[in-house]
Amino acid sequence: MKKLTPVVALTCVFMLACCFVIFGATANDLVKKLGLTDTQWSLVPALFLYTACVVQIFIGAITDKIGHKPVAIAGFIVTAASMFLIVSAGSVGTLYAAALCLGVGAMSLNTVGNTIIPQVLFGGKDPARASNFGNGFFGLGLMVTPLIIQYAPSIQTGLMVLGALNGVFLILALMADYPAARLGYRFKTALGLLGQKPVLIAALALLCYVGLENSMSNWTSRLMNELYTATGAADPARSAAVVLSLFGLSIMIGRFIASAVKNLTAIGIRVLAAVSAVSVVTLLFLYTAKSPALAIAAVILTGLAFAPVFPTILGVTFGQYQPQYYGSIFGIIFAVGLFGGGLLQNLIGSMAGRSVQSGFIVLAVTAVLMLAVALSMGRVKKPAAG
Repeated sequence: MKKLTPVVALTCVFMLACCFVIFGATANDLVKKLGLTDTQWSLVPALFLYTACVVQIFIGAITDKIGHKPVAIAGFIVTAASMFLIVSAGSVGTLYAAALCLGVGAMSLNTVGNTIIPQVLFGGKDPARASNFGNGFFGLGLMVTPLIIQYAPSIQTGLMVLGALNGVFLILALMADYPAARLGYRFKTALGLLGQKPVLIAALALLCYVGLENSMSNWTSRLMNELYTATGAADPARSAAVVLSLFGLSIMIGRFIASAVKNLTAIGIRVLAAVSAVSVVTLLFLYTAKSPALAIAAVILTGLAFAPVFPTILGVTFGQYQPQYYGSIFGIIFAVGLFGGGLLQNLIGSMAGRSVQSGFIVLAVTAVLMLAVALSMGRVKKPAAG
């Protein structure tokens, strides 16, 4: 059913958010249950990102070969399986297996959702605006996942609820129609495009941004748990989950606001530079916050600043090419971003030995790099062809 096409695309990005935040939402409980250090824990989300990086490079070609429908179906099934693996985790080895599965499932959903959304929303005429609106549902996923996990009778029950939700979305994916596979991913084409400045700059921007957003998703609850514990809060893990949820809420609101801006693609570079500058300041506040209240304010403001970054990078870059190149562009630049994200998780984990908050200086420095890349985007000329 054609009317279900946008719905499936939006459920894909919603569940994609669940994949990106699920380890952060369960971190405090699993670290305590399995007796892990922060360095050991950092390998779990890092493995997820490295797996996703490898999968993302090839999933576009697979989608082009077999179409969106089987990839969406596989994505929901594998994602559900990974959640049940986390439920049964009795050792860090099981978590590593869950991270591997989650990387495969998440990138399947990622490719389906983020390559269909620019085609089916706003008539396919304003990809930055469409990507912001569609990825507002990513923010929704970031918001509700920590609440489902922490406010269920147990985190195992919460994870099973999310697994069941995958089953509902799977039914929709089975019923829906999909666009013709004209977002032709070709590995050679992707490498050729990466040599073009607009795509190279977009890859560098995502190298910074994916790590920033994923680090906030994975480490905010650990940071807030640390701050709440220091103040003697009764239930620091649950309070930390609420703050993580506020991060997702602020991203959702910010992206829906950005999607209301007409011709966002045309002014996207200025928007990226402005919000990157704001994020430098908010992350410095988060690094120096001495109380939960100040940290909460910094988390919310960081979410609002982050909100338009990823979809606007996509939209601005897509706006310089024909739709048949979207899949190639998306596959390669997001893979680069995921690799950077994995490196950042390892770096924060290694610096969090003294305190989790001490590792957040890395995020502020990364935001400075993202600002520099955003400013350089304005000096890149549109390709003469393509």
